[in-house]
Amino acid sequence: MSKAFYFVTDIEADGPTPLENSMLSFATVVVNQDGELIDEFEAVLHPRADKKPNAKTMAWWKTQPDAWMAATTNPVHPETEMRRFADWVEGFEGIRSFAARPVAFDGFWIDCYLREFADSYLLDVPHWGRNIFTAGALDIGTYICGIFNHTDPHTGDVEFPAEWLGHHEHTHRAIDDARGYASLLGKLLQIARDQPSPSEYFQS
Repeated sequence: MSKAFYFVTDIEADGPTPLENSMLSFATVVVNQDGELIDEFEAVLHPRADKKPNAKTMAWWKTQPDAWMAATTNPVHPETEMRRFADWVEGFEGIRSFAARPVAFDGFWIDCYLREFADSYLLDVPHWGRNIFTAGALDIGTYICGIFNHTDPHTGDVEFPAEWLGHHEHTHRAIDDARGYASLLGKLLQIARDQPSPSEYFQS
């Protein structure tokens, strides 16, 4: 059986969409199939010359000076970092799945930057070209819902013990947030591993 790796990623940007704004930084923490955190990747990127910051997002950044410094200090050209990231991901032999919370946000940014700067994709569609991920992306929040039924009826938020984030404070510094969500996914994988085997549900 092939080993499985989950690349838990958090991005920080100067606006809500890669169609108009720039990704400032991102970080990825690798979790293996046993829920163990085994490696990390960080990048700070130059803003794109063909995009512009979003005014509302920049107003919010002014309230987060430490996170802003982490997201903008010593930036590197996106092509350099996205190609380095793609090579790093492919260094893990086995099943490779992108993961985030929410995957619709972070995954959209990473996919756009992979396409633009590394001739690659988030989805595993072989005829598109280079596929650094070999399995579908995982939304960690949805995965929690699949394991538990503890949601706030008003917000839809899933309740779980704070320590499942590995005591990593959500600071909006990409590596801090990625570590927290990676710890959460690791805990969920351990819980899922202890559940009955799927084959037990199909025994006559």
